[in-house]
Amino acid sequence: MAIYKTEITSDSIPSDNPIHQRLLKPYVVIAEWVKGDLLELGCGEGRGFDLLAPRVENYLGMDKIPRVIESLKKKYGTDLFRQSVFPPLASLRDHSFDYVVSFQVIEHIRDDSLFLQEIYRILKPGGKAYLTTPNKRLSLTRNPWHIREYEAFELFELTNRYFNKVDLKGIHGNHKVVEYYARNKRSVEKIMKYDVFDLQHKLPSFLLRIPYEFLNRLNRNRLKTADDEGVLSISHEDYQVSDIPEESLDLFAILHKE
Repeated sequence: MAIYKTEITSDSIPSDNPIHQRLLKPYVVIAEWVKGDLLELGCGEGRGFDLLAPRVENYLGMDKIPRVIESLKKKYGTDLFRQSVFPPLASLRDHSFDYVVSFQVIEHIRDDSLFLQEIYRILKPGGKAYLTTPNKRLSLTRNPWHIREYEAFELFELTNRYFNKVDLKGIHGNHKVVEYYARNKRSVEKIMKYDVFDLQHKLPSFLLRIPYEFLNRLNRNRLKTADDEGVLSISHEDYQVSDIPEESLDLFAILHKE
């Protein structure tokens, strides 16, 4: 069962393709690095399962949405997925996993400090966690599904409190991606000029979610209609890991536990 909100980007909706490929890239990257026991927090509809599961001895995916987990269990197996609202991660023992993966999740977590502490607790000594989250500096508008977003220095300072070493990188794109982002920015700016009272920053998030979904989907469809070939031609190969997180679309944190 698929959930086709713009916040849960789909690989089967053509206008979502540039965002889907951007979210897929970190999975492609870390698939070369992981082994042993791996936990994915916020596995969603399983975007990275086929890349990660064959690389590790044991995979466990957790997500808060029951129907998503039930769908994944039917497709892949009941032992591989678990429904859970986190943090905390009370059902998981200390020092249980070699790797923890959590992509585009921490911005949804109210207690981000506890979230990171729990990841540290369940990692084995020598383990690593991989996190991505949108770069606040490049966000085009307020996302009412996010509790908060981070600039690079904010994410570094937060994660550095709990981990022995933090490597902060970014996910950015080539000229095709930059062109899409620029078109998207211009389109969003045209829409937001009608928000003369800056309601996006004044109203509570629950009041903004329906108009946000409607306008975001409308905007993605318009971008595809205007340049169908360009939108569909973008692949994960058009994104790369950047050493300049401040200028990247997403922040990519590699967290080490000694």
